[in-house]
Amino acid sequence: MHPCSTSLFTFTRELKWAGLLLGVSLSGFFDGIVLHQLLQWHHLLSAVNAEPWRDLRMQILADGLFHLLMYVLAAAGLALLWRARRNFALDKADRYLFAYSFIGFGVWNILDAVIFHWITRIHHIKMDAPNPLLWDLAWFFVFGVLFVVIGYLLKRGLGKAGGSSSSGQTRAAGASLAALVIILGLGAALPPGVSQDAVVVFRPGVSPAQAFNAIGQVNGKVMWADGGGAVWAIKLDRPEDGQALYRRGALLVSNSGFSLGCVSWSSWPKPMGA
Repeated sequence: MHPCSTSLFTFTRELKWAGLLLGVSLSGFFDGIVLHQLLQWHHLLSAVNAEPWRDLRMQILADGLFHLLMYVLAAAGLALLWRARRNFALDKADRYLFAYSFIGFGVWNILDAVIFHWITRIHHIKMDAPNPLLWDLAWFFVFGVLFVVIGYLLKRGLGKAGGSSSSGQTRAAGASLAALVIILGLGAALPPGVSQDAVVVFRPGVSPAQAFNAIGQVNGKVMWADGGGAVWAIKLDRPEDGQALYRRGALLVSNSGFSLGCVSWSSWPKPMGA
């Protein structure tokens, strides 16, 4: 008997774990893109005060390692989705896949809140909020518990899986989920746009003279720099000029208020000229 020919319970484990892993990776990319890069409310280790993690360059490195883990989970999920492609001949396989994707998305945010926000306390959702716990709880329930409940209800509502009448729609659903993971993964690797006032962090090995020259090449005006020449506050005329700094040794170029506030909890050498 074909393993996917009778009931809901004969969907293969590959399809279930593909959904879970793709949901987890989507959740991680969503966290990294929205909270780390766009809103820039926190880094992975924002609340860690021990050296060397107070250095903003180490914070960015930790974010990069977090994204790397999400890439690994996404790749594993896509591989399992390919192995489970025979399940797509069975009616309702698309809902089964999406149900477990919702569960995976929510489970990651629940684990994130419990382990990283409350047990290890390495960051909070909004680091500069007057009451970070409220933001943590909102994230826990809206993007954690609610998504798990939605996934559970989707799975519970499947009933018995039937024949093969929806195989084309099911394949399209699987392809759409895979495409979403790939697109968000690419988005996690892209730097945000920058205009006007900006904080620039250069990677280790870039000398102050090289950093100064890089800023000059994009017509940036220096407003402040740390003593080691790694962190600069500059003024830019055009958004595309900030992107060009990434090709000249920058790790981070940002104009958000959060980036300026990062200096308040990060360890920097004495400003040049002070």
